[in-house]
Amino acid sequence: MAREDAVRMRAAEAAAAPLRAMANPSVEADEGAASRLIHERIRLAIISALAVNESLTFNELKDLLDTSDGNLSVHARKLEEAALISCTKGYAGRTPRTEYRITDEGRRALDKYLRHMEALIKAVRKR
Repeated sequence: MAREDAVRMRAAEAAAAPLRAMANPSVEADEGAASRLIHERIRLAIISALAVNESLTFNELKDLLDTSDGNLSVHARKLEEAALISCTKGYAGRTPRTEYRITDEGRRALDKYLRHMEALIKAVRKR
């Protein structure tokens, strides 16, 4: 019986790890900072859209996410400052054009985030 309890406790600890990680607002310099940064709805939508497209312009993202210029700009800048996406500014004729791409680091961070969320869902569904 004691062995079964120990096994159950280890399983419970493993299942609780994703919950603790999401709830722990530790210093942004740690490895979970990208996951916490991505977790916000608009930022998750931005990085997800860029993960399945080679690149998207500011206007394409704005239309796709149905958000305001200011909201998109603030969230995209946070992702850019974290080096999860890159931003290229230029012109298409005389029209300013801002284009975003996901970086390799952004792809790794999204993959890690998705694995974490899958583990969280799996842990919660077991209960």
